[in-house]
Amino acid sequence: MKLFWWLPFGRVPEIDAQELLARLQGGSAPQVIDVRTALEFSNSRIAGATNAPVTELKARLASLALDRNRPVVAVCRSAHRSIPAVRLLRARGYDACQLHKGMQAWWGAGLPVEGENRSTG
Repeated sequence: MKLFWWLPFGRVPEIDAQELLARLQGGSAPQVIDVRTALEFSNSRIAGATNAPVTELKARLASLALDRNRPVVAVCRSAHRSIPAVRLLRARGYDACQLHKGMQAWWGAGLPVEGENRSTG
């Protein structure tokens, strides 16, 4: 058993910010799991995202009640913490990818966010 399973190495499937926004606004929106800390999440987040910090994701995965028939997009600040989240989700049978360049790309594109600090978390 790996103690630090969440270490961010390698590549995983990705979606860019504009495509994610289009899918979220479309009929079959993906599930968004934000794997940043609770503080980061409260500051600035994608509407409808669920917070599950990467260090807690494995233990909390069952309680998230994700729909296996819908894709999952993992989000973090810069697309590092989301790498192990995607690996975990895919290993558990989910169609998962990460937001390319994370929230930094979302903020950089000026896309809508919710939270206390709506600009850059």
